[in-house]
Amino acid sequence: MNRSVLAHRIARASRLSGQFRLRSGKTSNVYWDKYRFESDPVLLAAITDQLLQLAAHCTFDRYAGLELGGVPLATALSLRSGVPCAFVRKKPKEYGTCNLVEGGAQPGERLLVVEDVITTAGQVVASVRALRELGFEITDVLCVIDREAGGREKLAEIGCKLHPLFTMRELEAAWNQTT
Repeated sequence: MNRSVLAHRIARASRLSGQFRLRSGKTSNVYWDKYRFESDPVLLAAITDQLLQLAAHCTFDRYAGLELGGVPLATALSLRSGVPCAFVRKKPKEYGTCNLVEGGAQPGERLLVVEDVITTAGQVVASVRALRELGFEITDVLCVIDREAGGREKLAEIGCKLHPLFTMRELEAAWNQTT
């Protein structure tokens, strides 16, 4: 599926209208429900193929999917590429291993952080900082949708480059062509 068709399919499947509070605390009359594209095997496969092309421009040892939306994406990328992945919790679990990072990743590895939708990148910045404190190297972040609300700039402030599959403007344009 080419990028243009994929944008249309994501827009049709995932764009919701109404009043929504975003993780950033901001409100929006448009919400991109990532679970609608992550749970559709055809869309997830097409997104994975496109993300692999973006990932090819990054240097890393392992994908690092952020809880919760980044986990299916990192898993799909790992399955398609053969590159291992890890799963990053928002906070260390409070029992068992008490890990922040699951999946066998070791300090010193270069991680390519994977997220679904980025607005202000608040959680991504917090996760990158926590991962760096544990000894991981991170310079790049991959996402499906950049809402273009300051996330790219906040990531740049901590030395990370954002690689979005689509920007909000691109998906809104695709939506406008389908309606």
